Amino acid sequence: MAAKSKTALVLHGGAGLLADRSYAQEITHMRSLAEEGRERLKHGESALDVVVEIVRNLEASGFYVAGKGTAPNAAGRYELDAAVMKGDTREAGAVSALEGFLSPIQVARAVLERTPHVLLSGGGAAEFAREAELEPVRDPVGYYVPAAVADDRAIATGTVGCVALDSEGRLAAATSTGGTLRKRWGRVGDTPIIGHGTWADERVAVSCTGQGEMFMRACAAADVSARMRYAGADLKSAVQGALDDVKRLGGDGGIISVGADGEIAALYNSPGMKHAIVHPDGEITADVT
Repeated sequence: MAAKSKTALVLHGGAGLLADRSYAQEITHMRSLAEEGRERLKHGESALDVVVEIVRNLEASGFYVAGKGTAPNAAGRYELDAAVMKGDTREAGAVSALEGFLSPIQVARAVLERTPHVLLSGGGAAEFAREAELEPVRDPVGYYVPAAVADDRAIATGTVGCVALDSEGRLAAATSTGGTLRKRWGRVGDTPIIGHGTWADERVAVSCTGQGEMFMRACAAADVSARMRYAGADLKSAVQGALDDVKRLGGDGGIISVGADGEIAALYNSPGMKHAIVHPDGEITADVT
């Protein structure tokens, strides 16, 4: 019988911090999810299943600018984005400007598994979610509780994401967001654009958080893999290079990633990034710096 691969996982709750605010509840929450993810991977669950479940829990918590923690856009509407990608097959599913459903990441997974498409948007994404019988938000005003990071003093970058390597050596990435604070109706950021905010292939799984427009212009998520493939960069150098390109364009944020060998990189050029790591030896670390 072939030996099982080492496993690893990283999750994030967004880049950017407020100086006068404690993030103790988010750190505690992310650590608990990291522990759950470690056990799931230990028991042989697929990277895809694990990243979707972790992100679903991040969405449902209300602690981040994703899912329940989403703030309304400039038109008073709740439009959410999400994406998921399998590294071994490069199958992907995503939704953008989705309204009216509890878990955008579950809708994105349904796009991956039940359609020949990669990205569905707006009303079409919502109609598909209804057809897939995914759970709706019945009272948007009563359900959404904008996370405290969505504040006038900072750009809201509370996107959530998770990347994982499972015991069969498969990689997967998932990302979900409510987008930037007071965004224009119809604005779509990097999160659901495959290769920009979310990426997984045979080398690496990547989830980004930050100023989406700059990550889009840098094609940041897929750039990490490209730097490894074409330049022979190690994972941390590749992630740092992609972040440096984002910074050169005037943006900041963070990138979490895990390689096929279990190497991990969680780097940022913003004032901190909420994240937790399950290292290949099983150790868990969680912090905002």
